[in-house]
Amino acid sequence: MGKLRKKHNWKGRQQSDPQQPADGEKTPVVVELQDGSRLKGVDESNALVLPANKAKKKKNLQRTVSTKKPLTKKQRKELQKVLERKEKKAQRADILTKLAEVQLPESELKLLYTTSKLGTGDKLYQSKQSSDEVNDGDSGPKISSVSGAYRKRKWKEEEEEDDEEQKAEESSDLDTSSEEEEDDVNNTAEMRESKETTPPSQEMETKQEVKPEHKAAEQDERKEKKISDGEKVQNKVPSEPAIFIPVDRPPEVQEARLKLPVLAEEQVIMEAVRENPCVVICGETGSGKTTQVPQFLYEAGYASGSGIIAITEPRRVAAVSMSHRVAKEMNLPTQVVSYQIRYEGNVTSDTKIKFMTDGVLLKEIQKDFLLQRYSVIIIDEAHERSVYTDILIGLLSRIVPLRNKRGMPMKLLIMSATLRVEDFTDNQKLFRTPPPVIRVDARQFPVTIHFNKRTPLEDYTGEAFHKTCKIHRMLPPGGILMFLTGQAEVHSLCRRLRKAFPFRKGNAATGEDEEADTSEAMKKFKKAKQKKTVSLPRIDLDNYSALPVDEGDEDREAGIGDEEDGGSDLDLGDDPADAEEKADPSIPLYVLPLYSLLAPEQQAKVFRPPPPGTRLCVVATNVAETSLTIPGIKYVVDCGRVKKRFYDRVTGVSSFKVTWTSQASANQRAGRAGRTEPGHCYRLYSSAVFGDFSQFSEAEITRRPVEDLVLQMKDLNIEKVINFPFPTSPSAEALVAAEELLISLGALEEPPRTGRVKEMQRARLSCPITPLGRAMASFPVAPRYAKMLALGKQQDCLPYVIAVVAAMTVREIFEDLDRPACSEDESSKLTQRRARLTQMRRLWAGQGASLQLGDLMVMLGAVGACEFAGCTPKFCEDNGLRYKAMVEIRRLRGQLTNAVNAVCPEVGVFVDPKMTPPTEHQVVCLRQIVLAGLGDHLARRVQMEDMLDPKWRNGYKTPLIDDPVFIHPSSALFKTLPEFIIYQEIMETSKMYMRGVSAVEAEWVPKLLPQYCHFGPPQESPSPWFCSSTGTIRCHRLSTFFRVGWQLPALEMEYPEGLERYKLFARFLLEGQVCPKLKKYTSHLLSNPSIMLKSWAKLQPRTEAVLGALVSKRIDHREALLSVWKTEDKFLLSAYYQWLPEAMHQEVAKIWPPL
Repeated sequence: MGKLRKKHNWKGRQQSDPQQPADGEKTPVVVELQDGSRLKGVDESNALVLPANKAKKKKNLQRTVSTKKPLTKKQRKELQKVLERKEKKAQRADILTKLAEVQLPESELKLLYTTSKLGTGDKLYQSKQSSDEVNDGDSGPKISSVSGAYRKRKWKEEEEEDDEEQKAEESSDLDTSSEEEEDDVNNTAEMRESKETTPPSQEMETKQEVKPEHKAAEQDERKEKKISDGEKVQNKVPSEPAIFIPVDRPPEVQEARLKLPVLAEEQVIMEAVRENPCVVICGETGSGKTTQVPQFLYEAGYASGSGIIAITEPRRVAAVSMSHRVAKEMNLPTQVVSYQIRYEGNVTSDTKIKFMTDGVLLKEIQKDFLLQRYSVIIIDEAHERSVYTDILIGLLSRIVPLRNKRGMPMKLLIMSATLRVEDFTDNQKLFRTPPPVIRVDARQFPVTIHFNKRTPLEDYTGEAFHKTCKIHRMLPPGGILMFLTGQAEVHSLCRRLRKAFPFRKGNAATGEDEEADTSEAMKKFKKAKQKKTVSLPRIDLDNYSALPVDEGDEDREAGIGDEEDGGSDLDLGDDPADAEEKADPSIPLYVLPLYSLLAPEQQAKVFRPPPPGTRLCVVATNVAETSLTIPGIKYVVDCGRVKKRFYDRVTGVSSFKVTWTSQASANQRAGRAGRTEPGHCYRLYSSAVFGDFSQFSEAEITRRPVEDLVLQMKDLNIEKVINFPFPTSPSAEALVAAEELLISLGALEEPPRTGRVKEMQRARLSCPITPLGRAMASFPVAPRYAKMLALGKQQDCLPYVIAVVAAMTVREIFEDLDRPACSEDESSKLTQRRARLTQMRRLWAGQGASLQLGDLMVMLGAVGACEFAGCTPKFCEDNGLRYKAMVEIRRLRGQLTNAVNAVCPEVGVFVDPKMTPPTEHQVVCLRQIVLAGLGDHLARRVQMEDMLDPKWRNGYKTPLIDDPVFIHPSSALFKTLPEFIIYQEIMETSKMYMRGVSAVEAEWVPKLLPQYCHFGPPQESPSPWFCSSTGTIRCHRLSTFFRVGWQLPALEMEYPEGLERYKLFARFLLEGQVCPKLKKYTSHLLSNPSIMLKSWAKLQPRTEAVLGALVSKRIDHREALLSVWKTEDKFLLSAYYQWLPEAMHQEVAKIWPPL
C-alpha cells in the first residue's frame, strides 16, 4: 500500500481498481425506480438512477477487497496440506487408542529401544536411565509414532546454530520447511522419553516468529544449559569417523553370542564408554559381561593403536579360562588375546586383549603409575570386593583423570554381578562426578523360591540331605546344586547321597525313561513305608522341617509337603545298616563335590554332562555362587550359611566361622537354578530368618589385616594411606596396627617421639618408607616373610629361606586325612596313609638341631623331597602332600628367586631341585631369621605361678591373648615343649592352636627384637667397658619382653646415649684405651681418670674442660673423634694439657693428634 500511495493519481486508481472483478464474475447493477421498487437491469424508460449511498458503499467495499490478495498456487497447496494435517490430527487420537490396545506390556517395552535414534546424537544409556524415572501421573510408556520425523528438525536446528549470521529470509525459509512437520513433532515431543529436553511444538511456533537476535540469545541459553548438564563435550566437538575392526567369528559362536543378554546393550555400553571416563556395568553372572565387553571395545577400535584392553579377575582360573574363551570366540590366536597371572602368562608384543589377576596389575602400577600401555581397564567381579580390587579402583580413580589431563585418555569399566554399586557411584572421595550405571538384565528363566517353615540351627546338612532325597525321588529331571559351607561337609554329604542312590557304571545301560523310574520308585517307596509303620513312633518330629503348604503345585503333586509322607526318608543314611537296606540303585544319582582346594581335573567333571539315566547332583561351597556357571541345574538347595575367615584386629587370631550369608548372596545362589529352564530354589531357613540377613556381604578389606596393602601403597609414595579413596575404608585401628608392625619390621621410618601431641599423631599415620621397605615391597609375599627374605643371604641360607617362605605362603600343603571313611576299605587305606604321613613328618623334622626348627623344618623337608622326586602326583599322594599346593610352591620359589636376584644381583641364587638339607649352623641361622621376621608372634610356655587352671598345662602365653594357646598335636614340637617358640598363626577351633611352630632361644630375643623389648639401666657388674674393635662403650642390660614383661637374660649391648656415656668415653680416653699412644702418660696424670664419673667432678676445672669439648662436638665413640681430628688437629690438646704437668706439654704437642 505504501508504494501505491506514492504513484500519480493514486485516488483515481484506487476507485477504478475495485471495479475489476476479483473472481472474474460480473458485478450486478442495482437500479432504483421512482416507485421505489428495485429491479436488476433496466426498466422501460431506460432511466438509470444511481443510489445516493452507492459511492460510500463502494468505498467500504474497496477497502476490504483491497487488503485481500488472490491466493497463489503455492499458497493454495499449503492450505490444502494444513487441512489434510488437521484431518489426520483428528483421526490420530482414535489410532492411538487402537494402538494402545495391542501395545506391549511396560516390562517388555523397557527392554526395547527404537533404531530411529541411531546416529542422531541421542545417548541411549541416558534415555534408559531416565525412562525409569517416569512421573507417577503418566499412564505408562507412550508410543512415539513419528519419532523418525524428529530427526530432520534436529538437523535443521543444528544448522541454524552453526550459522548464526543467516539472513532473515533464509531463516524464514527454514521455518517454512520445518513447518511441514510442526504438528507431527508436537505429538512426538510429548511421547519421547523424559530425557528429551527439546520443547514441543508450541515453542516451535513461537520460535518461528522470533527475530534473529532473539534466536541467537536462545541458542546461547541452550548452550549454557548443555554445559550445566555436565556434558564433558565442548560446544562443538569435531566429528571423527567411526572405527570398526572386523572380527571373523565362526557361525556357531555368533549364533550363541546373539542369545546373550549383554549383546542387546552393546550400543548403550559403547555410547556410555565413549562419553564417560568411568562406567559401571551391572549384570548377573551368566549375562556375558566378561567375554563380550572386551570384544565390543576391540571392535570399536580401543585396541587398534598401541593401546591394550586389560581385564582384571580376582581368580587365576578365571583369567586363564576367559582368555582362552575370548580368543576362541573371536577366532584370534593367543598371541593377540593373552593372559598374565602370578606364575605364568603368554603375553607377546602383539597382545591386544590381556586378562590378568588384579595383583598383576597392581605390580604394573608400581613400575608405571600411568599405565601408558593400556587404553581401557576393565575391573571384573567388583562385587566380590577382594582387597586388591578395592585398591585398584581407588588408584584408577586417580590415574584416569591424570591420563585425560595429559591428553592420553584412558577408560575405566567396573563390572559387577550384584546391584550394590553405591560404594562406587555415591562415593565422592572416589569419583567426583558419579559414573553412569548400565544394568544388563539377565533374561534368565523364573526361579520359584521355597522357604522352610522352621529353620534347623544345628543339623542343616541333614536337612539338606533329606531335601535332596525328596527332590531326586519326586521331581522331574534336572540337575541339583547344593550349597554348603566347607570341604568336610561337602565330602560327608557326598558319601551319604552316594550310599542312598548308588551309581554304578553298569546302570547307565538300562535306558529306561527317567519319569517311569520315578513313578515306580514312588510306588515301591510308599509300599515300603506302609509296611514299616511300626518304626514311626520312634521318629523325633521336632528334628523335621516340613515345607510350607503353599509351596507350588509341582511339590503338592509330588507329595513333598504331604503329612503322610512326613517320615519317609528322615532316617535315610543316618544309620549305616538302615542306609544299606534303603539304598535305591533304580534311580542313580551322579554326585560330584566342588570346592576351591579340589584338584582342577576334579573340578572340570562338573561341566561335563552326567552319564545317561542319572541325575547330576553337585555339592559345592560358595565357589559355585559367582565364579562358575554349571550347566543343566534346575534345583538349588541353599543352607543359607557361609564359612568365612575372621581376624581379631587386636590379637591377630584367625578363625573360620560359619555365619549366615547375605541376601545378595542368597539371591545369587537362587539364580543358578534358572539358567536353562524355569527352576526352583529350596532354602533351608524361613523367610523371617532371610529378612534378618544383611543386605550385602561386607568387603574383605574390613575383615583382614592390611599391612601388606599399606606397604605396597607406601612403595607407590602414597604416604597418607588414611586419605586414600578406598571404596570401603578399613578401620583406623587396622591402619594404625599395620603401620606399627611395618615400623617394627624396619620397613617404615620411626615417627618422632617428641613434639606436639597432634603432630605426633599425624606423623604416626604418614611415616615414609625406608630402603629396606622398598626391597620388601618388591617381594610378592606378606611383609613378615619379606623381612625374612631380606635377611636371608647370611651363611648361604637364602635357598632355604625362599623354600620355607614359599611353603608358609601356600596354605594347606598336607592332605586332610582325618576325614571319616565311607567304607571299611577306605578306612584301612586312610589309616595306612595317616601312619605313612606321621612317619614322613618325623623323618623330615630330623633330630637334634634341625628338630628345633620344628614345623618349618618339616615344610622344608617336604618341599626338598618333593622337588628331588620331580614333584610328581604319585609322590605327593604316597606321602600325604597336596599336589596342587606343591606345584604352587614350586612356582612361587621360582618367582621369589627372580625377585631376590633383581633386588640383590650379587647373590646369584637359583632353584636347586637337588637341594641338600641345611647344616647345624644354617639351622640356627634360619631360626634366628624366622624370629626376626615373626617377632610379634612370640609365645612363652605357661609358668607354674601363672597356671590358673590344670587345663593350662602344656599351654603357651602370647603377648596379646589372655587365654593360653597350644601347640597342635600334629606339630613336630608337640612333645618337646620348648620354653620360647615362634608361631606362624593361631587358628581357633576347639582350642586355640598355633600353626608353623619353631623353637627360639631366650637370649636371641633382645638381640634380634630390640624394638619389642624394654631395657633396664646398665648393670654395675660387670661394669661398662671400651670395645677396641668397634670403638664404642659396651655394657650389660637386663630386658623384659614388651607388654607382658617376661624377664629375658641380660644382654651385652652399646651403652645408652646420655651424659654418662660422654663421661665414660672421657675416662677411657684419659686411660689410653681409645688412643694407645696416650697410655704412657697415664702414670703422669694429675688426677685419676675415674674422677670423671664422680658426682663432685664438676668442682675440678680439668674434668669440665674435657667433658665440655666432647659434648660440644658430640663425641662419644672413636670414629667421631677421628673424624674431628681430620679437620681440627689441635682439638682436645688444651684440655689434655690441664691433666699433665707443664714439663710434658711440649712432648705431647709433638705427637698430637695421637692417632
